[in-house]
Amino acid sequence: MDKIVLIVERLINICGLTGDIVPVVRHVLLVLITVFIASMAGLVCRKVIVPLIVKATKKTKTTWDDILLNKRVLLSASHIVPAVVVWMLLPWVFYQFPTVRMILTRLTAIYITVMSVATMVVFIDSFKLFEGEKRTSMQQYLYTFCGLLKIVMIFIAVVVVISIVINKSPMVLFAGLGATSAILMLVFQDTIIGVVAGVRLTSNDMLKKGDWITVQNTGVDGIVEEMTLTTVKVRNFDNTIMTISPKTLVNDSFQNWKGMEESAGRKVVKRLFYDFRNVGIVDTDTRFALIEKGYFKNGEIDKEAVNITLLRMYVERWLKNNSAVNPDMMILVRQAEATQNGLAVEFIFFLKNKGGVPYEHDISGIMEYVIAITPDFGLKIYQQTTI
Repeated sequence: MDKIVLIVERLINICGLTGDIVPVVRHVLLVLITVFIASMAGLVCRKVIVPLIVKATKKTKTTWDDILLNKRVLLSASHIVPAVVVWMLLPWVFYQFPTVRMILTRLTAIYITVMSVATMVVFIDSFKLFEGEKRTSMQQYLYTFCGLLKIVMIFIAVVVVISIVINKSPMVLFAGLGATSAILMLVFQDTIIGVVAGVRLTSNDMLKKGDWITVQNTGVDGIVEEMTLTTVKVRNFDNTIMTISPKTLVNDSFQNWKGMEESAGRKVVKRLFYDFRNVGIVDTDTRFALIEKGYFKNGEIDKEAVNITLLRMYVERWLKNNSAVNPDMMILVRQAEATQNGLAVEFIFFLKNKGGVPYEHDISGIMEYVIAITPDFGLKIYQQTTI
């Protein structure tokens, strides 16, 4: 920089400038040179260095460097370089104007601080690119930690900027925050509670992106699309978007269907009510009719067999051979507690199709078949009549 100052002085002497205009011309030239050097430094970073780094990362076999050193991060970092150049040259440019030098130095330092934090935020956001449709518990925990880290960094940046403005050490401000910590906790109470709840959700693997959750009394019933420190965004099955706080999920109960989706079947519990007046021991005609239609073989029906018992036995056997039902999981047809609506028979089984239209169709097909064969056993499904 000393050589640049000497060159400027020689130019002024060559032009024959004298008097009060000399300092003005000198500083104008120095400012223009500083702006030119800073602009060229930024241009070289954006047009030369950034493309070289991007090409170098693409040639490697690993993918983490492509994500962490992506173009967005590098371009954000390149905006810091011109400011650093200006900050370094200011003492030589305004050496005769200490007040102007001090103001510009502080403004440049503030800009460098803000852009540095912005670059770090962009860098932290790059971790989102590591996730897929199903975010693992470790990825979610890291994502939550990164969100907390961004809050801390922004808070520190604010303190540093204030310290630059008032020309005090940041440590002095941090020491002063101890006295106002109670007030800060009161003001940011909801945010702090939300952050703690979010950390609990992820650290205990209670919830992650892609899970199907149901929250009673809130209308939430869908797939988790996004999780942050303070909100959980869910797309319901009617394509509406709902947001709920982690605090609500931790304090209140919610149903996570992840275990069902990872299992070999989804449980079905259905009930049919049969008229008491038709429950009884099967007669000879009914016995032969059941054998003739292939429900049972000769010798399988006792003389004192009850029709509702035979229905339960047959439906259990039929469910075990049904292609839609998982035979390795519980299959049970039992008599439940009777009510004024009749004798309740409960059907418990697990379907291989665990969601969506196939699941509903399988349930409907099974129950419709049971209803259709009921008259063959001499039974009637209870149907309340209006008076």
